[in-house]
Amino acid sequence: MDIVSSVLGDINAIVWGWPMLILILGVGFFMSLGLKLMPILRIGTGFKLLAGGVKTGKDEEQTGEVSPFQALMTAMAATVGTGNIAGVATAVFLGGPGALFWMWVTALVGMATKYSEAVLAVRFREVDEEGNHVGGPMYYLRNGLGRRWAWLGSAFAIFGAVAGFGIGNTVQSNSIAQVIETNFGVPELVTGLVAMVLVGAVLMGGIRRIGSVAGKLVPFMAVAYILAGLVVLAINADQIGPAMALILESAFSGHAAQGGFAGAAVWAAIRFGVARGVFSNEAGLGSAPIAHAAARTRDPVRQGLIAMLGTLLDTLVVCSVTGLVIVTSGIWDSGESGAALTSAAFGLALPGVGNYLVAIALALFAFSTILGWSFYGEKCVEFLFGTRAIKPFRVLWILAVPLGAVLSLDFVWLVADTLNALMALPNLIAIVALSPVVFRLTRDYFDRQTLGVPVESSGTGS
Repeated sequence: MDIVSSVLGDINAIVWGWPMLILILGVGFFMSLGLKLMPILRIGTGFKLLAGGVKTGKDEEQTGEVSPFQALMTAMAATVGTGNIAGVATAVFLGGPGALFWMWVTALVGMATKYSEAVLAVRFREVDEEGNHVGGPMYYLRNGLGRRWAWLGSAFAIFGAVAGFGIGNTVQSNSIAQVIETNFGVPELVTGLVAMVLVGAVLMGGIRRIGSVAGKLVPFMAVAYILAGLVVLAINADQIGPAMALILESAFSGHAAQGGFAGAAVWAAIRFGVARGVFSNEAGLGSAPIAHAAARTRDPVRQGLIAMLGTLLDTLVVCSVTGLVIVTSGIWDSGESGAALTSAAFGLALPGVGNYLVAIALALFAFSTILGWSFYGEKCVEFLFGTRAIKPFRVLWILAVPLGAVLSLDFVWLVADTLNALMALPNLIAIVALSPVVFRLTRDYFDRQTLGVPVESSGTGS
């Protein structure tokens, strides 16, 4: 097992190394330029669509299973997770405060990637045997690039289905059980069983119930965490200016901390900022478009404009709150890392309360990730084996929750993290190969907007 773990560790270092990070950032830059920075310039349009919904008739409502808002919340349920608390802290610990700046850069280019994923997901989605809309990288690889590329779609589905049981299930339930046991003294098995019952109650209702629960849970937990963070930042208000200066300085000139010398520190800031940014918002990994494919909309661009907000909210808002709390606390180089560092930063400003706030937030974020990733895994399995595999998958997913709560998962995490990175390869190939489709649909949509022509179907696969 030690040999296997060592080999997997080497593979993981490669798939999450510089080539992958450059590829993910490169695709994001390419799509941003091809879209003429539209995702950044049209953020207001995205929020307007999100707030107003898609104003359509009865026929339009039959083209998906959940509202565009619920589709976004389902995607965010999976992305707003432990990475927003523990991942950001690890990035700051290993890369210095400058890692935050590179997380922001990753998010800005990642908006174009996430937009493109959602556009392709709606454009090339299908209706399965049960009458539900299904889509994602495996479908736009097969339907967009042709049958000879279907094997890449199958590879994505295999990576996603297996990785989901680790990164989207057992690792999350383990985080919930540990944080609850540490802060509230509840045995890990008890927490695991309670989580299993709650997950089961949601999953058996399918995407409609997942979307409904996510539509309520995600806004609540995100807003509550952001408000708690803003309270801490208000307490540390005199440190916000120096903290921002430190972040910008460290991003380009390095900081003596972990790198040993300035050049190494700069590279560390970029490496860990980009890696943790991608891990947090999942732009380029191909997971979120699976949820957006189920949205009630006929126009791919509309859903793309809504989908890109997930990256904005996840990284530029939630992760920024965590990072700024840590840097303004002045203890980012104290030796603590992960969730312990975030908890210490909150606890310093809110003694006796801060650590419990972080514990509850971490538990809710991890629980929502289990729900979001359950849908991703389910659709990957359905692509491989058909709708008959859905119910057995749900049963296995529910049973895995308490197992993850009580087992040591270092090896599982290593396997899942490696497969999670491998998901990105087929997806990024599809985005680049199908970029002309994204550019054309986007251009046609905004041309119609300029001319005042009513938005009709843009030729979705539905």
